Amino acid sequence: MSRSAEAVPPPSPVTADDLDRAVRLAVGTLREAPPEAWDERAGSLEWGCWETVEHLSDDLFAYAAQLGLRTPPLDREVPFVWESRRPGGPRNAIHADRAAGPAGLLQVLEASGALLVAMVRTTPSRIRVHHVFGASDPEGFAAMGIVETLVHTHDLARGLGLAWTPPADLCSRVLARLFPDAPTATAPWTTLLWATGRAELPGHPRLTTWRWYGAPRS
Repeated sequence: MSRSAEAVPPPSPVTADDLDRAVRLAVGTLREAPPEAWDERAGSLEWGCWETVEHLSDDLFAYAAQLGLRTPPLDREVPFVWESRRPGGPRNAIHADRAAGPAGLLQVLEASGALLVAMVRTTPSRIRVHHVFGASDPEGFAAMGIVETLVHTHDLARGLGLAWTPPADLCSRVLARLFPDAPTATAPWTTLLWATGRAELPGHPRLTTWRWYGAPRS
């Protein structure tokens, strides 16, 4: 049998360790930001860098909360109050104390990530939980948390003047889990940026709208 005819092995699953790694790498990179840069705009977003970290923290916290119920609802999110601190700002339940400075802000991010890591580790794989793009499982929420972390750190790195290129294996696993129709012959990080509307990809039109597909694979 030729190599081209051999069955392609399924991608390895996304794990809590993957999510922990993504958050640790992001926090480590963001600690290098100059203190005066935190109110700069975060890349192509309409938000400043400080409130983008709050938004990312809120995403991770909200995913953890969804997994935290004994009987998760399949038709709605856990009803925390999400509110914006300014017109056009992100609607969050999580806000960092400005008096704690950037170090405190990144503690909020690290803690929110740790909550989701813990919930992914301890929630049975059979559990299904509501998401606006369709019900998903703990692995799916781990992958969602990684995508949020990787691409928002990209936005932040642009605003803060930092270098950010996450590991290709992380990008490959979340692409396989959440973006099954994404190209596989291109660099994983560039492909993930393309799949989330943030980059050009040779041979493919730039996306103006996008979504992921978190439905369990089995």
